[in-house]
Amino acid sequence: MLMPAISLRFGERQPARARDTRRVFPVEYAKSTPPPRRTPEEDAELWSRLAGISGEDAAASPVHRLKIAGAAPSGFSFYPDPIAPPDTMRGESLMKDIWRIGADKIEMNEGLPPWTAPLPSRHFADRVHRFDWLADVFAQGEEGAERACYLVDDWIANFGRFNGFAWRVGCTADRLWNWMVCGGKLFTLGEQAEIDQRLESLARQLRHVETLQNDCADFIARWRIACVMLLDTLCLRDGEGYEEALEHLENECTAQIMPDGGHVTRAPARGLRAMLDLCILADAVETSGREVPGFVRKWIDRLGGMVAFFRSGDGALPPFNDGDESLPQIVDAALARMQSRPRGFMVAPKSGFHKVVKGTACLILDAGEAPEQPFGDGAHAGALSFEFQDGESRLVTDCGFSPEADIDWRAAVRRTGAHSTLVLAGEDSAPFRRNEETGLTYPEGPEGIFAKRLEENDEIWLDSQHGGYKRLHGLLHRRRLFMSSDGLRLTGEDSLARPVSQGAIKAEKPIPFAVRFHLHPTVRATMQDHFIQLQTECGDIWRFKTSHMGAKLEKTVYLGRGVVEKSKQIVLSGKADLDSDGSAPPNCLRWAFLKETDA
Repeated sequence: MLMPAISLRFGERQPARARDTRRVFPVEYAKSTPPPRRTPEEDAELWSRLAGISGEDAAASPVHRLKIAGAAPSGFSFYPDPIAPPDTMRGESLMKDIWRIGADKIEMNEGLPPWTAPLPSRHFADRVHRFDWLADVFAQGEEGAERACYLVDDWIANFGRFNGFAWRVGCTADRLWNWMVCGGKLFTLGEQAEIDQRLESLARQLRHVETLQNDCADFIARWRIACVMLLDTLCLRDGEGYEEALEHLENECTAQIMPDGGHVTRAPARGLRAMLDLCILADAVETSGREVPGFVRKWIDRLGGMVAFFRSGDGALPPFNDGDESLPQIVDAALARMQSRPRGFMVAPKSGFHKVVKGTACLILDAGEAPEQPFGDGAHAGALSFEFQDGESRLVTDCGFSPEADIDWRAAVRRTGAHSTLVLAGEDSAPFRRNEETGLTYPEGPEGIFAKRLEENDEIWLDSQHGGYKRLHGLLHRRRLFMSSDGLRLTGEDSLARPVSQGAIKAEKPIPFAVRFHLHPTVRATMQDHFIQLQTECGDIWRFKTSHMGAKLEKTVYLGRGVVEKSKQIVLSGKADLDSDGSAPPNCLRWAFLKETDA
């Protein structure tokens, strides 16, 4: 029996339970009350606001249905090989019929697909219909392969002809990619009638996204469509349309990868995913007997260099902008595909990041402008924020992001206050504007952002500045960072200064500000008499000291690992003088992170 449209079955929230950690260290996920129960109407409004046009149901006119109809291909000429290792924990959970997306969880009766039950939200349903989990189920041996094929077949029975929600172009493109990358199992196991049905559905969806490719406003979807269409020409069409598909891919590479190898969104995780996609495509081109195009090799190498630049001591990535930590084994798999060792560098000028490494300490400073349109719809207003790590331990981060995490937090974690930087008057360093084409918001600026690097006697200064608060309040935010040669001391100075060119002003009320340092959830922070003690997951002790009176520990959250985790933040608050040159308090704050040693 066909299920009703999925969009009619949202809103019944299931009890939430923390998912198992994907790391080797224990993690206690937030056990606070789940987000308030939303009605289907409230969920629809939230989804519309935070997903924009890409979240709207697809429409299929009679003409479009004719376009996507047609004969099924006879089969694959070869199967693409996956590169990223599966998430075995997720696979094991799914084999137990436990489906988790962010804080939401549903438990199905034995073997039943999730879409046969009311789903907690559109966000939950969106992640389910993309089939990012398919390889994880296939990895669970013969039983897992049988379950994966069954889930695909049931999806086809219920949604294979068309469904407005499940056939949104971005969702469909991701699903096609996941089906094709698992093609060596998905399109070889089962009865021939079942395989033919899968091929027919695959072809139908391919024609659907191909028809919409040129009019797609979602640049993330355009990237995945370009990748899918190239696989289609190589694996299913014996090279028919290869040159055109290659041209589409090259155009997206040029548009979405910066010369230094950073992704245009300035999110490390997006660069990682783009690299993995290109590696799969390069293998497919080689398997087809063709020479891998030079631009594919070029962008793989440059993306790999940036992945290596961002790779943290624990093997994962920093969650800048709309990127998550990513699993270390996936980062390793990507870097293993590089033909030569990535070139080491400390400055990514186009991406706007500076890196300092001394001893076991590593700092990465975000000193770049928000992406230009149309690529800023997921960008954050985190000017001059930084990530700070000690070996395998993370100390200072921001609130993070994950496509899995609850959509309720999507807008909040983009605000300046969700980053380890200075916030003036509770406002954003880069104001958010509405993108009328996509229906989403994007940060603009901030103006005058830069960072310069000063090195002397094996010690490094980063001197940075932005003018995001200049228009409203006439003040520049300047941040100076210093790392000692042994990596045992990170000192900083944050100041708010009125530019000399603007002249003096009449006395006005001071403006409140706060400098925030968001701590990773693995850090244990405790207030002491004259400092804040920080214990890392490896047991190392750091002290946070400041000359500023009234340093506080406050609650915060972290989303970089797919769920909302409790954490803490150090907050230095005060009131800024609008006529100050920033050289002295209250407009100048000095602070330091100091590592305790046995010596």
